Amino acid sequence: YIDILKDERVLITGVAGFIGSNLCEVLLSHGVNVVGLDNFSNGDRENIKDFIGNKNFSFIEGDIVDFALCEHAVKGCKYVFHQAALGSIPRSIATPILTHHANASGFVNMVFAAQNAKVKRMVYASSSSVYGDEPSLPRLESKVGKPLSPYASSKMANEVYAHGMSQVYDIQLVGLRYFNVFGKRQKTDGPYAAVIPKFIALLLEGKAPKINGDGEQARDFTYIDNVVQANIKSAIGELSSNSEIFNVAYGAQFSVNEIYKTMSDYMLEKKMISSYLAPEYLNERKGDVKNSLGDITKIKKEIGYSPTIAMKEGLIKTIDWFFTNHIKM
Repeated sequence: YIDILKDERVLITGVAGFIGSNLCEVLLSHGVNVVGLDNFSNGDRENIKDFIGNKNFSFIEGDIVDFALCEHAVKGCKYVFHQAALGSIPRSIATPILTHHANASGFVNMVFAAQNAKVKRMVYASSSSVYGDEPSLPRLESKVGKPLSPYASSKMANEVYAHGMSQVYDIQLVGLRYFNVFGKRQKTDGPYAAVIPKFIALLLEGKAPKINGDGEQARDFTYIDNVVQANIKSAIGELSSNSEIFNVAYGAQFSVNEIYKTMSDYMLEKKMISSYLAPEYLNERKGDVKNSLGDITKIKKEIGYSPTIAMKEGLIKTIDWFFTNHIKM
C-alpha cells in the first residue's frame, strides 16, 4: 500500500523525532520523496544521519512557529505528516507557553501553509491525552472528556482547529490519537523520557527504575511499526469527511508492572542484566491518566489499519535495538 506514495513529494515535520524518523525511514525505503523539517528542540540529529545523502531526502532546519518557513517547506508537497510537537505532560506543566506555541500555534501555521500550497491531505499527531477525565474504557473517538494538562489542552486545540479549518479550506485533515507509542530511536534520558526506553536504559546501566504510583496504571502500549502503518494508511485511505479522528493503538492494556516484569525476564534470559532489580515506587504524577485503552474499530473499518506487532514482540524488538546500538545512556 505504501507504493501509492512512490514518486510523491511529502513533508514530515518533526522528522528528527522518534515517530517522524521511523516514518521517514519507511517512506524513503519505498522511493517516496521526503522533505524533513525539524528544529531539534525535541528531535536528534543522530536520528536522521542515515537519510542525509539519500537523493529522495531533503532537510530543512527550522521551527513551525515560523509561518514563512512552513510555507517554504511545504511547497510542492502533496501530503503532510505533521509530527512536530513538544510532547510530555510534565514538560507542558513546567512550560505551558512553549507547549502552546509549538503544539497549537505551530499546528495552525502548518495547516494554513498546507492549504495555501494545495496539499491534498495532512495527517497530524493528536494524543490519547485528549480523553482527559472521560471515565469509559475502551476510549471511543466520539467520547472525550475535559483535558487534565496543558499538553492535552494543546492537542485538543489541534482537533478543534482541524475541524473548523476543514470546513472553510480545501484540505483534508486526519488526527491520530496516539496511545503510548514505543520503539527504536525513542529518547532514553531526561525528565521527559517515556517509560519503556527509560526502563531499558536504566536496566542496561544496572540501575533499578523508579515507578510513579503503584505501577498498576494500565496503558495501551503501541509499537512504532503499527503507528507508521496508521500514518501512511491515513494519508492514502478513503475518508468519509474532510476532518477525521482515529485512535492509533494496539487495542489491549498492560500495566507498568507487567511491562517491567516482561522486560526484566527477557533481559535476564538474554543475559543483558545479571539479576532482577526491584523498582522503587514514588508518588503518582500530576496530570496522569490512570487507565488507557483505545478502541480501534473505527480506524480498522475506515482505512484498513491492522496492528501487526503485538506488545511483547515490540518490546523485544525495542530492547534488542537499544542493546545492539549501544545508545548513550
